[in-house]
Amino acid sequence: MAGNNTKKCVKNYQNAFTANLKKWKYKITRESKKGKKMNIKRFLSGIVLFPIFALILIFGNSYVVDIFISIVAIMSLHEFYKAFQGKANPIRWVGYVTALLICFMPFIPGEYILPGITLLILMNLLVLFAQIIITNMKYNINDIAISMLGVCYIVFFLMFVPLIRDHLENGHILIWYVFFAAWGTDIFAYLIGRKFGKHKFTEISPNKSTEGCAAGIVGALLLCLIYTYICNSIWGLGIDYFFIGGIAIFLSVISQIGDLAASSVKRYCEIKDFSNLIPGHGGILDRIDSVIFILPFAYFLLSII
Repeated sequence: MAGNNTKKCVKNYQNAFTANLKKWKYKITRESKKGKKMNIKRFLSGIVLFPIFALILIFGNSYVVDIFISIVAIMSLHEFYKAFQGKANPIRWVGYVTALLICFMPFIPGEYILPGITLLILMNLLVLFAQIIITNMKYNINDIAISMLGVCYIVFFLMFVPLIRDHLENGHILIWYVFFAAWGTDIFAYLIGRKFGKHKFTEISPNKSTEGCAAGIVGALLLCLIYTYICNSIWGLGIDYFFIGGIAIFLSVISQIGDLAASSVKRYCEIKDFSNLIPGHGGILDRIDSVIFILPFAYFLLSII
């Protein structure tokens, strides 16, 4: 009798183990297919969007580029403010109007742009606090903080695209260091981290690994050095490799901080992506979160090349 019960228990255990094994296999297969499908979407989106972006940045005049950056800023702000729905009530129109002002940057003499940005920051604070008074406390300090964070984090940082491109010597060439540093970091960190990543880097973004972060720095360094060789060979700029290597490493670290900063916002707002506008990538802000953090630092570093 005891032997029969033992055999029955063993058989039940085997059946349960087999059933669970099938579930695990199905789950792994489903996740694998889902991952491959997402990678295809990411690739196709990149194939479509990159040529458009490159054509605007290379062949567009100051007016076209600034209008494009203004549109990107407005759409990114919309995603950012929408993420805080239920947690804050940002004063959106202030951010949108500020983003629209990027269109008028070509009309401002170069020596007045940085002082103008400083004045604009002060004006934003003034208008936002005035809004509290005018609306009789309809908005609170949390709303003001989120509104101002969006303006500084997105609009003012994106203003450095035309600043680098149109106001630095050889800016139309140097601007690409920003994107190669960010893209090199993203691509190498993703590929190496996914294949070899074993040590979790931070709880802010559980998928990021120490190995991926290190590979990102190497990727940014590699792409920037290759681009420097092209710049020196074709345009004879004479850029120092050691200097640009140091800049690439620094910008890669800043890029990863920017990516984690966006991740911290999403974790606080309990969302996966800022939107689903770009298949496989999420929203516009998901795509440019590392780039916008680099821009102001790149401006000051590239100005001394």
